[in-house]
Amino acid sequence: MAVSFFDQFMSATYLGIPLIFVALTLPWILYPAPAARWVKNRLVTLQNWSLKGFTHQILIPLNPGGHKWAILFAALMVYLMTLNTLGLMPYTFTPTTQLSLNIGLATPLWLATVIMGLRDKTTEALGHLLPEGTPTLLIPVLIVIETISLLIRPLALGVRLTANLTAGHLLIQLVSTGAFTLLDTYASVTLVIFTLLLLLTLLEIAVALIQAYVFVLLMSLYLQENV
Repeated sequence: MAVSFFDQFMSATYLGIPLIFVALTLPWILYPAPAARWVKNRLVTLQNWSLKGFTHQILIPLNPGGHKWAILFAALMVYLMTLNTLGLMPYTFTPTTQLSLNIGLATPLWLATVIMGLRDKTTEALGHLLPEGTPTLLIPVLIVIETISLLIRPLALGVRLTANLTAGHLLIQLVSTGAFTLLDTYASVTLVIFTLLLLLTLLEIAVALIQAYVFVLLMSLYLQENV
């Protein structure tokens, strides 16, 4: 039974083709394409208003040099939100529960910010490895520690997103399994468990949205150090 709980995190295959590719391309199909008219319908208007507000919030602490990342951050935010929330639907698969995918998203973006900092602000980028006023004896130790903390950032981003989504999915499945097990014997207890399950589902929807926002927000903070 314990093994079956983790089967939901395995990518299903059809005719030998992993369906994770379908899950990764589905978000781009769901959203309406922009039109030449100023106002197409309420859905597009709400979509544009949300993207504008999010982009403005992300770009506030960034220098003008980082504003060129606005489209990338907005697209990544919408993409992660859609993948996370679609995974809460029955008979679906959540690609963002795979650590390899999350690290694959985080590493190139993090590396791009580091390369940009080393190219444009070499002294300041290297200065982050050694805080000002550090005693001479602690300089080698702090450089090693700061270097490790810098290199571990993409791993931390991927683990954070994977762990939060995986824990939520497992908790929902455990509670739902307990509810169906007690359905025939303890109806009143089952009603309480179903209420808890509903609250957990609402919480997971919030977690799916918040974790996508946190992923992009931390990436913007990494960019802020290098622009």
